[in-house]
Amino acid sequence: MVTLRPTTDLLSNVICIYICCLINKLINPPLKFQRRAKCKMWKKWQLFYATDFQSLMYPCFVFCNVLGTFPYRINASIIETSKQRYILPTVVLCVFCIYELVVLYMINIAGAIKFRDMPKTLESNCFHVLGIFIVIVTYISSGTRMHLLQTIINVSSKLPLNSYQKLSRLIHTKDILSFFFLVTITVYYYSNLNFDSWYKFLVPYIFVLVFQMDMLYMNLVCILKTCFKRIDDNLINLRELVVNDEPHLLWRIYHKHKNPSLLMELKALKKQHLTISDAVQMLNMIFSLQLLATIIMTFAELTFQLYFYIVHWKTGMIMNDLGDLIHDLFSIMTITYYAVKITLIVWACETGKDQAMKIGMTVHNLLNNSSDEQIKDELQLFSLQILDCENAFAAKGLIVDATLLTAIVSNITTYLLILIQFLITSHTCNGNIVNNVTQII
Repeated sequence: MVTLRPTTDLLSNVICIYICCLINKLINPPLKFQRRAKCKMWKKWQLFYATDFQSLMYPCFVFCNVLGTFPYRINASIIETSKQRYILPTVVLCVFCIYELVVLYMINIAGAIKFRDMPKTLESNCFHVLGIFIVIVTYISSGTRMHLLQTIINVSSKLPLNSYQKLSRLIHTKDILSFFFLVTITVYYYSNLNFDSWYKFLVPYIFVLVFQMDMLYMNLVCILKTCFKRIDDNLINLRELVVNDEPHLLWRIYHKHKNPSLLMELKALKKQHLTISDAVQMLNMIFSLQLLATIIMTFAELTFQLYFYIVHWKTGMIMNDLGDLIHDLFSIMTITYYAVKITLIVWACETGKDQAMKIGMTVHNLLNNSSDEQIKDELQLFSLQILDCENAFAAKGLIVDATLLTAIVSNITTYLLILIQFLITSHTCNGNIVNNVTQII
């Protein structure tokens, strides 16, 4: 028995080593494959040099994934839902809804959270109600948003490489700079937050989530605008062919070969235009509630923040001490954030609508310069299709364009004057009451 123990120990060690070698051989190939795949992915994605839809939207998708608003997987230009990635959004939604309901209860019913005046109470209620609404809508529309992303992937697959690179310079710069600006606001907010203000702990999450969904909407609008521009450029090239259609010695043979090719290109462009128009309508339907809530939140926050800043300035409290300086600096950063964001959204939607309208003008110019009856008939059908497809970016019938931005600015000015008048009236009434009391005494 004494002689068998070393042999058994040796055999057991050999078996253990053999099993470890087998496990190592089984595990290493997948790890190597994953490393190669990651290397290929990083080689494929470069900042400001996008080659396809996935590399163009990579920073935006990363930020959405961190926030739990991107429960998808992209495999070979196909978006699939992931049940594992739905766990984080579900947990975040439950925690956030409970937190917001408790905050609203403390403000409006229990009275445990009190503010210095009525405008501050209205601003807090508006921010929290719209915030919880946007979070719920974002979670519910995850499935339809996946179909929209798949549609835009298919639509944008025909864009050339230089179009992706031009878009990446705009989208990557905008996403990264604005996200870091928002992170700066968040760090600045938490660094000056007291632990007694527990109801403000999740306020930055509303800022970041609303911002990220707005940036996703703006990116998709810019991609669709580039698709419209691609169609317009192809029509301009066809117009040059039609205008330069000079008499040819073998005109009949030349016409037989040229006419079908032009008709095929026109039909293909008309089909692409219809697909892009359907994507615009899908975008309006899916993002309408979120965009409408964003517009209302922007209008309310700009009005109230400007009012608070003016009141603070009028009372002579600006920059008297460090606390006032921090408060005013945060108000200026918040006003800048909302103003720049709504301006960028309106700019993207306005330029996208103008680019879609240019296609109709190009088709009419092509129709006027064409002499072939078949091409004229196809162009007339194309023109009717453009008139039927209203490619305007809207939210529940509210068209997002320069007119909307002008209306927001004018309404902010009007309501700001009303709030200031109420403030002056309340101070006047309080002063008269004090004077009457002193006279009686």
